[in-house]
Amino acid sequence: MELARLARGGDESAFAEIVRRYSPRVFRVAGRFFRRREQAEEAAQEVFLKAFTQLGSYEGRGSFEGWLTRIATNTCLNLIRGAKRRPELTASDLSEDEGALIENLLADAAIARQRSVERGLVAADLAGRVLETMSPDDRLVLMMMDGEDASVKEVSEATGWSESNVKVKAFRARRRMRAAVEKLLSRGGGWAGKIF
Repeated sequence: MELARLARGGDESAFAEIVRRYSPRVFRVAGRFFRRREQAEEAAQEVFLKAFTQLGSYEGRGSFEGWLTRIATNTCLNLIRGAKRRPELTASDLSEDEGALIENLLADAAIARQRSVERGLVAADLAGRVLETMSPDDRLVLMMMDGEDASVKEVSEATGWSESNVKVKAFRARRRMRAAVEKLLSRGGGWAGKIF
């Protein structure tokens, strides 16, 4: 990956782009391990610190996102296990400029993530209200496929529906969901107006 090569060579803007591009993924991984936002942010900071110091070990064989996800998963597991091992490099080992760079990048990423979370909460509230009005089959297929990222096969196995039936139900449920949201938003008033 070109960004990794540039960042290894000391290009701060390349590392900033890595943080910008991959912080949502790192925060998602950290969020699976830590419920409190502060803990997830601390874990994410640790992940990017490790990634920064281990860029030389990325050989480009697999995807960069996969490499970073493995670092995130292992870092979070070690934090949860309370591993007492001293990391190869701690924040105090960084130069003042390197520490400030990582701190600023993570602060920017945290602000962007907070805005994204706020937008997501509004969207989730709207989606939840619309889901309540839908049939149980529609709700089930949408929650499993779109909410839990279940595959067609997994939904088929869980429900007993054929895979083709799952695909049809998902297509129709998404279409009905879209239509319900559009109808709700086109009203302009009522509770939809209060959400936005």
